[in-house]
Amino acid sequence: MKRFHVHAHVEDLAASIAFYTRLFGAEPTRVEADYAKWMIEDPRLNFAISTRGAGAGIDHLGIQADSEEELAELKQRAATADSALLDEGATTCCYARSDKHWVTDPQGIAWEHYRTLGDIPVFREPAPGASAAACCTPAAAAASAACCTPAATAACCTPATQARPGRCC
Repeated sequence: MKRFHVHAHVEDLAASIAFYTRLFGAEPTRVEADYAKWMIEDPRLNFAISTRGAGAGIDHLGIQADSEEELAELKQRAATADSALLDEGATTCCYARSDKHWVTDPQGIAWEHYRTLGDIPVFREPAPGASAAACCTPAAAAASAACCTPAATAACCTPATQARPGRCC
């Protein structure tokens, strides 16, 4: 069964963790120095916050698949959504190893479809030839010069950043 995903940038991680813990009635399932995540069962929600964004607010939305078949179904739907599809394939981001792709809606909201394959101890493992600071979300891709290298472009740029002249990619 798929799970809805929301990733928001926050300015004060500790205050936000306290707020969302009370709001959800549950402790985060993962806490790092710059990141926290709740895996809520009712409703099925993967809610993540981090201090990595340029400003507070929603970074992206997504759907987390539980199986390869669900991810393939999501990819097929995204491919027919009349928007460029960016297939990252196997990648690392947000303290996890996953298989993912991105699509951006007509208003510029990035949607991530992914299947988590396991945890990693760092926010993102760098791609060969890329810096450890390489980005993994659409907002980060647009703001980071690290994304503008050929080695990093395939790992971090989304349809939204690719379509904006003068932005990364």
